[in-house]
Amino acid sequence: MSALRRKFGDDYQVVTTSSSGSGFHQQQATAAAPKRKRQRFVDKNGRCNVQHGNLGSETSRYLSDLFTTLVDLKWRWNLFIFILTYTVAWLFMASMWWIIAYMRGDLNKAHDENYTPCVANVYNFPSAFLFFIETEATIGYGYRYITDKCPEGIILFLFQSILGSIVDAFLIGCMFIKMSQPKKRAETLMFSEHAVISMRDGKLTLMFRVGNLRNSHMVSAQIRCKLLKSRQTPEGEFLPLDQLELDVGFSTGADQLFLVSPLTICHVIDAKSPFYDLSQRSMQTEQFEIVVILEGIVETTGMTCQARTSYTEDEVLWGHRFFPVISLEEGFFKVDYSQFHATFEVPTPPYSVKEQEEMLLMSSPLIAPAVSNSKERNNSTECLDGLDDISTKLPSKLQKMTGREDFPKKLLRMSSTTSEKAYSMGDLPMKLQRISSVPGNSEEKLVSKTTKMMSDPMSQSMADLPPKLQKLSGGGGGRMEGNLPAKLRKMNSDRFT
Repeated sequence: MSALRRKFGDDYQVVTTSSSGSGFHQQQATAAAPKRKRQRFVDKNGRCNVQHGNLGSETSRYLSDLFTTLVDLKWRWNLFIFILTYTVAWLFMASMWWIIAYMRGDLNKAHDENYTPCVANVYNFPSAFLFFIETEATIGYGYRYITDKCPEGIILFLFQSILGSIVDAFLIGCMFIKMSQPKKRAETLMFSEHAVISMRDGKLTLMFRVGNLRNSHMVSAQIRCKLLKSRQTPEGEFLPLDQLELDVGFSTGADQLFLVSPLTICHVIDAKSPFYDLSQRSMQTEQFEIVVILEGIVETTGMTCQARTSYTEDEVLWGHRFFPVISLEEGFFKVDYSQFHATFEVPTPPYSVKEQEEMLLMSSPLIAPAVSNSKERNNSTECLDGLDDISTKLPSKLQKMTGREDFPKKLLRMSSTTSEKAYSMGDLPMKLQRISSVPGNSEEKLVSKTTKMMSDPMSQSMADLPPKLQKLSGGGGGRMEGNLPAKLRKMNSDRFT
């Protein structure tokens, strides 16, 4: 017996085969393994899951900006560096005072009342260390002090003061900046646990909620959204974390927030949106991550604060809407944060915006005839323009024979209008077609009127001709030119050429 295990996404298919006699018996069992945890680019708390490796010689760049490097370190490393730096500095300076006392012989003559040492009452290394601490911390007990018989001690005292000021400014400033960082201010900025997709103002919209727990405001608060999704370019290049911008009101100014009460941030899904072809069914197979970035100035400190979160495809609920959290009380508005993350289902079409637009185009019967009518109208206009060019090239006598120069143009316009009306009548409902077929409104009157207009100018122009020409023209239009004199035929040929 042998077992075959195949992995399809997050599910496993176990195929067990056994042989008995001359045949094989195959048994399949499909077991759903526990779903693997989705790897996020940005955690819900805003931490980015990115580690920089194989820097090589580039690690020296961190030392060029040592202050920022210390501020970015974790608190345990900051405290360790703080204590270690002061301990090393104190031991070094205490050793310098002890060396001066040892080289001058003050350690052996410390109890001699007639001898003036460099530092009074320094007998050994512990006493030298205490003298340094009293001097550095400006405690000044008055028992140990520098005498005027030691110039090297005065120089060391000046060096100690300068070095101590530099160390204090660097380390205390680093700790102060780290404590006053507005990162903790982001802890009181809330994001909804889920994002929702539903209809708002007749448009399919992606929505999520933000809130501020403190009474102090976020000045100039602005929100941005990025869509992280893997894709492959037409050239074959694979982009594992391609960043696309999600419009949350940049063109209208809706991205500038007055964050006093919880707000619902909206991204309208249209033809310009990356979610244009996203449907409820396709969202089950898609893999993407929406990163939300909220920036603003902390009102109390004036420092810029940034709060981040993200939503994966599993955290986007299709056909849901947020519960209202604001209610009007006596003299104020109350925000109920117990309903901040709550959602409820609403009727929402499961199709993407692209599919909805295609279905709307297919369900409209007047769109295709309108397109064909416009094409026919353009062709009719082009024909009329061509007839105008031909009529201007005819001799003046032949133009006069036609009666009116603009007659063919008007006639063709009427005929084209009649054909367009006849074509559009087939697209009307049956009741309107019956009304249009009432006697007196038929197209026969229009045709007879057109024929009459053609015959009247032609008959009038024939009556104006001389009797000889009338006789020649009555013999047939095809032989009229053959019966003309040679001189007239030559004149006509010259005009046409």
